Amino acid sequence: MQVGSLTGKMTGASLIRILLALPVLMLAAACTEYGAPPARAETTGASRTAPAGSGFDFYVLALSWSPAYCLVEGDRANRQQCAEDRDLGFVVHGLWPQYESGYPEFCPSREPDRVPSSLGREYLDIVPTMGLIGHQWRKHGSCSGLSQADYLKTLRAARERVTIPAAFALEALPSEIDALEAEDAFIAANPGMKRDTIAVRCERGYLREIRICMTPSLDYRACGEVDRAGCKIENLTVPEPD
Repeated sequence: MQVGSLTGKMTGASLIRILLALPVLMLAAACTEYGAPPARAETTGASRTAPAGSGFDFYVLALSWSPAYCLVEGDRANRQQCAEDRDLGFVVHGLWPQYESGYPEFCPSREPDRVPSSLGREYLDIVPTMGLIGHQWRKHGSCSGLSQADYLKTLRAARERVTIPAAFALEALPSEIDALEAEDAFIAANPGMKRDTIAVRCERGYLREIRICMTPSLDYRACGEVDRAGCKIENLTVPEPD
């Protein structure tokens, strides 16, 4: 009797433990049979935040050297961008959808032409004026297949993809630089960027702009037409901010 009673108690306890363990055992068996869920692939910050555009082959991210813009444009320059207290270096001129040859512009869109200030002012840290934000949306963003909000989000992600070389830090700015040296500085600071990914625009002997080609998912890519149109001049002046 004592032995049977003890056996009964142990059997009952064992049954409880088995019943509690069943869900875990079943889950383990399922994972063994079908394989554990795959680990989520690592993504870059750009790919996490950039919506996918459509209807074009690649983007050009145009980074304008603001002091050169102000000097070249003179009285026609935007007063907000060129105000004495701005001290701007590279600013985003635009993010332009491109074809392998040529580019679309001013495309029909369901979005309004005007970018509301409540949206646009979130980007004034990288694009210097609301006027430029609105113009870039109308001429280029309307051809991206994206809404205004998604286009501007992609524009920021593209800018964050690029590291400005230390050579262009305002406290260590060279007075002159060769166009190919400027390209080399960006290539060295941005792994994956190559010579046929980037082009310099110059005007009146000034380094005016850096243009960088990216896939719709914001990876660097070759762009023959843009690269061939780039400036190759030596001793370009790099004006300082006023």
